[in-house]
Amino acid sequence: MMSIKRLATLALLATAVAAPAAPRGSVSAPRISTTSFDRLPTPLPLPYDEKANADAQVAAARARAVKTHKRLLIDLGGNWCLDCRLLAGTIDLPEMKRFVDSKFVVVTVDIGRFDKNGQIAARYGIKGRLKGVPAVLIVDPRSNRLLNAGHETELADARSMGPQALADWLAKWAA
Repeated sequence: MMSIKRLATLALLATAVAAPAAPRGSVSAPRISTTSFDRLPTPLPLPYDEKANADAQVAAARARAVKTHKRLLIDLGGNWCLDCRLLAGTIDLPEMKRFVDSKFVVVTVDIGRFDKNGQIAARYGIKGRLKGVPAVLIVDPRSNRLLNAGHETELADARSMGPQALADWLAKWAA
């Protein structure tokens, strides 16, 4: 019988082996001192504004990204989603926040129960209902082109990854 520690190590190795190759120009992720989601500050954030105008939010964030020469990170999700809140809690860690703020302009978009703001994903070529949340869209703000096509929902099972794996995933898409 394998120990829990051994199973966790094997799961992390499997995730690393199965991860797609990093895009050209990717950067190193910060080292995250918080080793498990259980150690994130609580309560976890509620990052999605259910009453916001998503189109206006994304347009404003894209304009900021163009002006600051950063990539646009569109986080599609809902406050009901544990994986979405774990992502937000990880991004709020000081070392991660510094990194994300230096590389991305982040905008969170509430998708309700997959029944709101579908036009945002559709704008970037995602047809039909999202396969999971959080769905993270990494966009070149100058061309408005989706850079992580086919990888948008890889964080939909964030709880199986851990804070460092989330940081590593985001770093793959940083410029």
